Amino acid sequence: MEKISRRSFVNKFGVGVGASVIMTTLPSFLTEPEKNEKPYTGKKLNVALCGLGVYASLVAEGLQVSEYCTLAGIVTGTPSKAEKWKTQYNIPEKNIYNYQNFDEIVKNKDIDLVYVILPNGLHKEFVIRAAKAGKHVITEKPMAITVKDCEEMIKACEDNKVQLAIGYRLHYEPTHLEIKRLGQNKVFGQVRYIEASLGYKIHDPLDTKSTVDFNDRNEWRLNKKLSGGGPLMDLGVYCIQASRYVLGEEPIAVTAQFGKIYNKQIFSETEESISWQMEFPSGARANCNTTVDYNIDRFYATADEGSFELSPALSYGPYNGKSTNGPLKFPVINQQQTQMDEIAKLLLENKKLPNHITGEEGLKDIKVINAIYKAAETGKKIAVV
Repeated sequence: MEKISRRSFVNKFGVGVGASVIMTTLPSFLTEPEKNEKPYTGKKLNVALCGLGVYASLVAEGLQVSEYCTLAGIVTGTPSKAEKWKTQYNIPEKNIYNYQNFDEIVKNKDIDLVYVILPNGLHKEFVIRAAKAGKHVITEKPMAITVKDCEEMIKACEDNKVQLAIGYRLHYEPTHLEIKRLGQNKVFGQVRYIEASLGYKIHDPLDTKSTVDFNDRNEWRLNKKLSGGGPLMDLGVYCIQASRYVLGEEPIAVTAQFGKIYNKQIFSETEESISWQMEFPSGARANCNTTVDYNIDRFYATADEGSFELSPALSYGPYNGKSTNGPLKFPVINQQQTQMDEIAKLLLENKKLPNHITGEEGLKDIKVINAIYKAAETGKKIAVV
């Protein structure tokens, strides 16, 4: 699940980055609307947010400016949060649930979709409960902790004839759409090598905006049952995703190494840093790392006839990059709004969501993550199956 602390560290990297526009490769939904284009006035998708942490606040902000969605309900275990959100977003009392009475949402025709923004270990339970209530579901990444959990979530949604999406916001971000195009369309030939890294320094005394207190033993990221692991689960999934969608291939094998643990009292259950290497069918390789011990946010790919890179690359942006053909600078968008609108448009039209954001995509990430952990624990090369 994403935290605002990453947003604050990104600001250290992103100050002064311009937002000049290259429109030639933008998909239609990201281009500026024509002046005579009428705003959408049809039915909106009514969304309930399940879990009201910091990232839920960012999603709520996106929903306030959404064209196709509205924030209609909330699910929280904290009464004070329920009262605050009720007042701030004018949410009807009948659309407010806690974790015990959540299943009653099945009776609520004013909720179309539930967005699960809870600790990783709770994704499975609430996705399945939402599906059984007949609601479409989005869950934050990583999708779950185990392959079995992912498969059960997918099945529950299929059985109840609802659609399941994973919160892959970067799949709708123009800079990432461009690096995907550069890689998959082989603009510079076959990509041979990738480097992808994302991390932030949790011990940084200057980061006064951080909401993650790793000195708090109740911090869920330190609880392996709730988190499934350390920064690989929370941040490394971005490195895996970028490598996969730039190449358009699935990794076939991985090797990995845990980094040094500097605070053994805090990181008794989860890793503090981890590096890993992925092999792909084309022969391409990716070298990745993620950490909560230092700040890093970059992506680099080299191909037969050129290269492209971003830094900042994988966090909230604004993103800045270049290729052999010149700068990579695109409009800064509201990532949460764009993701929600693109999903909502399809659901409102009763269309199938694209494979790249569905549960099957989330399952692929978990297979890679589990292989990486096994490789780091055993010191062996592990096949991704």
